[in-house]
Amino acid sequence: MERAVPRSLRVGVVKVAVVGAGRVGTAVAVLLTRAGHRVAAVSGRGATTERAATWLPGVPVLPPAETAALGDLLLLGVPDDALGPVVAELAAAGTVRADSWVTHLSGATGLGVLLPLIEQGARRLATHPLQTFPDIAGAIHALPGCRIAVTADDEEGFALGEWLAIELGAAPFRLRDDLRPLYHAAAVFASNYLVATTAVAERLFAGAGVPDPGAAMRPLQVATLDNVARLGPAAALTGPAARGDAMTIARNLEALAEHAPDTVSAYIAMCRVALDLAGGAGWLSEADRAAVAAVLDRWVGVR
Repeated sequence: MERAVPRSLRVGVVKVAVVGAGRVGTAVAVLLTRAGHRVAAVSGRGATTERAATWLPGVPVLPPAETAALGDLLLLGVPDDALGPVVAELAAAGTVRADSWVTHLSGATGLGVLLPLIEQGARRLATHPLQTFPDIAGAIHALPGCRIAVTADDEEGFALGEWLAIELGAAPFRLRDDLRPLYHAAAVFASNYLVATTAVAERLFAGAGVPDPGAAMRPLQVATLDNVARLGPAAALTGPAARGDAMTIARNLEALAEHAPDTVSAYIAMCRVALDLAGGAGWLSEADRAAVAAVLDRWVGVR
């Protein structure tokens, strides 16, 4: 899919400014440079100068207000909690050009946070890569091929967001502004909580004496994700909740209470989710579902 750069940018080579050149902001800048665009300047905290020297040699590192003044497209890659204060700082400085576009890379935040810059004549959109980025090298590798959520005020804004995604090698989709927090909550379940449950599983395997627990469970996790992709979540679900095996679930909870009591409440919560999934798919009889639910109810509040 190919789209032209929106007419308001007026050029085929876009001049980009990045305020918040952390992992994602730096990776986006690198990929746009490789696509033939110019990164005019970056700004950020801590190791930004070192990151720029490594990944964006020759690109100046400037204060945020000076950086923002240089871009046809201003990318805000700052953390979510810093986004409002940074926008306020840029608005107070008055350096964002009235003919420029501004996008932030937050998943949960909508367009409203950019209002102070829009009131000064800039135009806005929000773009969020649906991917995880633990480091810059990984982000540069993972951005191409991922999906990017685009939220905008109008068709020209959507066109710019879609163009930006394609320049990064990604696939854009449109997302309503009011649904961005829900979308981001889904991403948290899909990625962050997967990591969190993996950490719990690794600790429990180690406690059970499994050698190299991370390596031992990796084939199980890879096969599980492959099954989800191939069959869908309901058909891929296995285990005691899917079978209505109340006795096994009781044994699991007894073992957790003895060896890792802090994990009991998490096990109960996720077992209820699995039970609902299995029940909704028609895998369980009402009697089996009720038996499992009764076990879980007995353990609520137990330490």
